[in-house]
Amino acid sequence: MSAINTHVEHFEYDNKIVRNFALASIVFAIVGLLVGVLIATQLFMPSANITQYFTFGRIRALHTNAVIFAFVGNAIFAGMYYSLQRLCKARLYSDLLSKIHFWGWQLIILSAAITLPLGLSTSKEYAELEWPIDIAIALIWVVFGINMFGTILKRRERHLYVAIWFYIATFVTVAMLHIVNSLAIPVSWTKSYSIYAGVQDALVQWWYGHNAVAFFLTTPFLGLMYYYLPKMANRPVYSYKLSILHFWSLIFLYIWAGPHHLLYTSLPDWAQSLGTVFSIMLIAPSWGGMINGLLTLRGAWDAVREDPRLKMMVVGITAYGMATFEGPLLSLKNINAIAHYTDWIPAHVHVGALGWNGFLSFAIMYYMIPKIYGNQMFSKKLMNAHFWLGTLGILFWAVPMYIAGFTQGMMWKEFTAEGNLKYASFLETTLQIIPMYMMRALGGVFYLSGALIGAYNIFKTMLEGKLIANEAAQAPALEKVFVAQGSDTYWHRWLERKPMPLLVGALVVVAIGSMIELMPTLMVKSNVPTIASVMPYTPLELEGRDLYIREGCVSCHSQMIRPFRSETERYGEYSKAGEFVYDHPFLWGSKRTGPDLHREGGKYPDSWHYHHMREPSSMSPGSIMPAYDWLLSQKLNIADTKNKLKAMKTLGVPYDDYAIAHGEEDLKIQAKGIADNLAKEGIKVTPDKEIIALIAYLQRIGTDIKKGQQ
Repeated sequence: MSAINTHVEHFEYDNKIVRNFALASIVFAIVGLLVGVLIATQLFMPSANITQYFTFGRIRALHTNAVIFAFVGNAIFAGMYYSLQRLCKARLYSDLLSKIHFWGWQLIILSAAITLPLGLSTSKEYAELEWPIDIAIALIWVVFGINMFGTILKRRERHLYVAIWFYIATFVTVAMLHIVNSLAIPVSWTKSYSIYAGVQDALVQWWYGHNAVAFFLTTPFLGLMYYYLPKMANRPVYSYKLSILHFWSLIFLYIWAGPHHLLYTSLPDWAQSLGTVFSIMLIAPSWGGMINGLLTLRGAWDAVREDPRLKMMVVGITAYGMATFEGPLLSLKNINAIAHYTDWIPAHVHVGALGWNGFLSFAIMYYMIPKIYGNQMFSKKLMNAHFWLGTLGILFWAVPMYIAGFTQGMMWKEFTAEGNLKYASFLETTLQIIPMYMMRALGGVFYLSGALIGAYNIFKTMLEGKLIANEAAQAPALEKVFVAQGSDTYWHRWLERKPMPLLVGALVVVAIGSMIELMPTLMVKSNVPTIASVMPYTPLELEGRDLYIREGCVSCHSQMIRPFRSETERYGEYSKAGEFVYDHPFLWGSKRTGPDLHREGGKYPDSWHYHHMREPSSMSPGSIMPAYDWLLSQKLNIADTKNKLKAMKTLGVPYDDYAIAHGEEDLKIQAKGIADNLAKEGIKVTPDKEIIALIAYLQRIGTDIKKGQQ
């Protein structure tokens, strides 16, 4: 038996916070996509690298952060806050926390927009922001979590709908990922070093990087799909049981898959194999979610043809299915050997980003905005124009990059009949795909044009309506239900009514894989073998490495030679785990727009590097690398050199007290030696310039071991 509740409570939904996040999302969509078009243009037009603050290396991170955390992040919060209130039949827990969350998040985005072009970067993919901003992110994320759980706990609806499960998993897992990956030793307010080194740092970074995609770009959108798709189609979710299986299997399996980004690298084989196995298994729950979404529309295809929002949802969910099939495919070693470091990877990523995240974000906006403004969308024709331009944009972006990726992978590995590399110069492969880069930029223009039309349509809708800031609602108060024994024994029904056990369950499920995968490498020192000849960087080389990070060189150059004949013939001896034990952070890279640099040391004279940074095409005719001429005139800042050495010592790098005390003196001696070498070749540059430090680092990379040394 159950108690019947007849008391109806009146309350109001907070639509103002939804409007604020939606507006921020639309504005940052335009900004992020505009920067994306710029960096796409820079890859075939080096002159588009405008000043040192807007080079590809610096603003690529600005683009990814703007799209992921500003455009998509704000869309997530708008969609979650709108749906959470209605699923819980309760106003958000705290208006004050909502405001702190909104303004705190926008300030974080603003700080990223300032610091990344200035070169203040950790170089970690999707986690480039420096430590003060990382702390701010953690604090605002906690504010979001308190607001979300406070709303859930005061709900008037007993049952926690499937969308809320995904919201809970998103909160708890992103918090874990962000905190673990961001642990660092500060040197100053603008500089820090990761506490992990080399192989350990790579493992933690791609555990974070892959699962940032999983739990920031996937699970919240699956929750949003489960709420908004049935609402738009006016149909129930196809299978509730499938949603249960989808949820638990997805969050359990996803967390293990990160090492598939590091196949054939110096990561231990057992970790690589785990990543591959769990990546393959991910197909089942991922496609379970896609099928559940698409079959929700069974019998509603007339509505899909008529409704641009549903068309966006269908293309978005299909793009999710394609991307989540391709991810496991790329985790197969024979496929990865061809695809990794090529443009195939950005193509794969952007199918998900533009299709799944982008289209779902705009479809949700098109649903929410008229609801909270009490009117209809300004123009259905403009919605359709947005859809078709966006779809063309995805095709013009992805297809050329798939072609470019296949071309690169094949050309890099091709040998002549005599057994020599057919394309010995890396630049030959780059020049071959320039037309594909042009088509990619055109695709970006199409997608951006659609977004601009969408923004105009949404703003006109807002202007013609009036925000219902506090929307009146009513629902029976939630009262305790007395359930007769045996009448409701399905275990998941119990869990769906208990938010805190659900949170703990999600945390346990994602923590299992994380601990098993990370702990052996992080805690067992012998799992990362050392090499006696590998020594710490000199103070000048350390400063040069920091310049390499500042300029974003890792965006285009890898420092990881895989054990393939094609790579050892082209670059030199394959990379060993023990070579990276003093690298805080690791700089293995994820894309080769230029050649691998791990055996760069001693390959060319100092003068070659000087001229190459001054004008790349003077050394490599046809190069698409921008000039870094400011390095020749800017004075090297050594104010923090001693603090950097102290921080490295804290992290276990064997600098003794004497080396730290005399670090600046040793730096100046080495710098003078390089300046003297350049002078012998007629190049006049004083030892205190940044180019000297960068040359010192480039000449050191990969020189600590001899061929065949383990």
